[in-house]
Amino acid sequence: MAETMLNMLKQVNKAVAGLVGLGLLLCAAFVLIDIVLRQMGASFGGTDEISGYAMAIATSWGMGYALMELGHVRIDLIRNRTGQVGRSLFDLFSMAVLSGTVTLIAVKCWPVLERSLNNASRANTPLETPLAWVQVPWMVGWVWFAIVAWLTFVAAALLVLKGNHGAVQDAIGIRAEAEALE
Repeated sequence: MAETMLNMLKQVNKAVAGLVGLGLLLCAAFVLIDIVLRQMGASFGGTDEISGYAMAIATSWGMGYALMELGHVRIDLIRNRTGQVGRSLFDLFSMAVLSGTVTLIAVKCWPVLERSLNNASRANTPLETPLAWVQVPWMVGWVWFAIVAWLTFVAAALLVLKGNHGAVQDAIGIRAEAEALE
């Protein structure tokens, strides 16, 4: 069950990463076209603003993919000096702390969005973008990351309880170590 859940999360996050990557490519094309237009004396305007929004949204949505691909940084001074069970427990503790932190961030996104909605806030730029348009997908990305983190934690905890420490390493361990084992 745990392995199935982790595989499903990996597949969904690969699809999300593909969509985010496509969005970033479209944003880059938009900026490139604007740069060419500037050379001809015209411009869309606001490409810096739009690309900043795209980066914020891409970052929040990309975190779940990075988690599933073991891309998050971890300081593992003590962890590496323990056996397989100790590493699994350190990894599980790390996953719990990450899940809690991301949940706090996701919860704190709501007041930012709520304030923008209540005030009908717009960016203080020539585009005057309604901030909620950007903050909704940004917040949902953080919520998705929190959900992925907690589901990954639960799956890893089940693997620890089963004593399947190799699968724990593959799910929430460290990328360099996982690659060395292959």
